Parts: sequence; C-alpha cells; structure tokens
Amino acid sequence: MKRLDLTPLTPAENLAADEVLLDRCEAGHGDETLVFWEPRETFVVAGYANKIACEVNTVACEAKGIPIFRRCSGGGTVVQMPGGLNYSLILRITESGPTRNITTANQFIMEKNRRAITTTLPQSTISVRGHTDLCLGEKKIAGNSQRRRKDFLLFHGTLLLNCDLTLISDLLTMPSLQPDYRAHRPHGEFVTNLNLPAEKVKAVLAKEWNANEESRNPPLDEVSQLAREKYMVREWNYKF
Repeated sequence: MKRLDLTPLTPAENLAADEVLLDRCEAGHGDETLVFWEPRETFVVAGYANKIACEVNTVACEAKGIPIFRRCSGGGTVVQMPGGLNYSLILRITESGPTRNITTANQFIMEKNRRAITTTLPQSTISVRGHTDLCLGEKKIAGNSQRRRKDFLLFHGTLLLNCDLTLISDLLTMPSLQPDYRAHRPHGEFVTNLNLPAEKVKAVLAKEWNANEESRNPPLDEVSQLAREKYMVREWNYKF
C-alpha cells in the first residue's frame, strides 16, 4: 500500500482529495493508499446528509470566523483543529474479503486501527464502540465514516491527539444521532485526547497497513479544481 501526506493543502483541498483519490482508483488510475493530513486551522465539517442548522452552532461559527464544510461521506459533524490527525484509506473491494460490504469493512478496518493505536498505549484500554468509534476507556478519541463505489471504498476518520476540546462544545450542538454508549453525555464528557505526537500515530498506522511506499505525483491539479468547483461552494456546504 502507498502512503501520502497532504497536510500542506487547504481544508477544501483535503476534503476534495479523498473524493479525487477514490474516483481515480475506481477509474483504474490508482491503487490502495493511506493518506494523512493535519489541520492547521479550525473549521467544521458536516457529514454528507447532516443538516447544518441542527448540528452546528452557526452563530458561534460566524462570530469566530470558523468556516463550515461538507464531506462526501456520511457520519456526524466534526470540528477539525490543530492537534488532530486525519487519515484516509482507499481500499479495494473484494467479493469474498473483509471489504465485501459495509459491516465487514467497518469491523476489519476498525480492528486494525484499534490494534495499531494499542501499541502506543499498551497499558490502556482501546476499544471500538458503536460501529466506527475508537475509544480510550469510555471516551471517544476518533470518529470514522465510509463511502463505497463498485471496486473501491473510502474509509476516513479523525484522531484527537492534542486538541482544544472546548471548541467542540462551542461550535457544535448535541448531535441528532448518538450511539447508545454515549448515554447523552455532553461533548466535554464524551471525548478525550490521546496525548500522543502525530508522527508516532502515523508510524503505527502505516506499519499496521503496510503503507511503506511513498505515493509520488498526487493529482493536485484535480484536487484543486474539485475544491474550487465543489468544496468551496456554499451550495454544496449548506445543501442541507
């Protein structure tokens, strides 16, 4: 598997990159890849079907100058900020393998990610809760979502490493959909940081996924074009 770091891109370009890389693989122009990027600014990202007015404190975002974006996959709304680490997996779908359907792919990917993170905190309990949440003890450290095409899938998530977690309560409302294990806890009681350096987490994930080969010549022109035409457009970001 190849490895790609896209941290220097803008928020809209990072969101566009996931879609471009998935579509290129589907079209036969790419292969399985592990992508990393670290936010350098604070912004909100809604899941594909999320209603902005229900999930986001838009007044607070406007007052703080925090932009709101929408990604191409499902799942809940998140706050991206410095101290977080995003990863994306572009994986091939096989008829009889662990990526054959949504459920088996979730289980397969989350278990590998859990195993990787556990190597960094061997005395702690890292578990998969809900369908695609990664937890340290009873608190969430990562949320994930999936988008599938015919031959490839995109699975991506955000790990809280050293984030200002108060921003989540400031910028988001209580989510309209919650996993049972959350037990209606407010954001401040539900999430926590791993308190690990990004490079260490990248290394264990890359090792777990055998992402040893650096991807060369990523399609940055296509990424920039899609960012301009879609992910920077208000009609897309506020479509629901």
